Amino acid sequence: MLPDIQIIHTPNIMENTKALEILKTAILLERRGKAFYEKMAEQTNSPEARKIFTTMAEEEKAHVEFLSIQFTGFIKQGKFAKPDSAFAEPEDISHEIMNPQLIKEISAASFEAAAISAAMDFETRAIELYSKRSAEAEDENEKEMYKWLAEWESGHHKILFDLNEALKESIWFDNQFWPF
Repeated sequence: MLPDIQIIHTPNIMENTKALEILKTAILLERRGKAFYEKMAEQTNSPEARKIFTTMAEEEKAHVEFLSIQFTGFIKQGKFAKPDSAFAEPEDISHEIMNPQLIKEISAASFEAAAISAAMDFETRAIELYSKRSAEAEDENEKEMYKWLAEWESGHHKILFDLNEALKESIWFDNQFWPF
């Protein structure tokens, strides 16, 4: 006769595995964003565009650091730490990015404009990942962290979107593409 075997259901192991996978994905996404912005800053001939890409690279670096702290804490303690007040409010960087000189230096059909469009896609993927995980997470600190990151990335996306729109308007105006 075979002994009775008890199967123990441990949802925390599966949830912890998923939380770690999301953290790894988030860190990788932010590192790729940082590398992208650094490369664009290196390759542009526009001083104003260089400022934008450098600023965005620094923002992504801050995200990597923040997520790495969370990853280390989660590995050691099995839970998320409440986001530190130093990271609580994303800094408004729009004043550093949106300026008339930038529009003069780059056109809507330039290398920099293409990079801005690609960067919008990076930010969109981050927003989707963070928003989805915030909705799914059971840990309140994890929910708060991903909600906050989604909002921060939404701010980045809005800046890039506004810049892209300004570049389009500029080229439309310069080339008299108005349909009326």
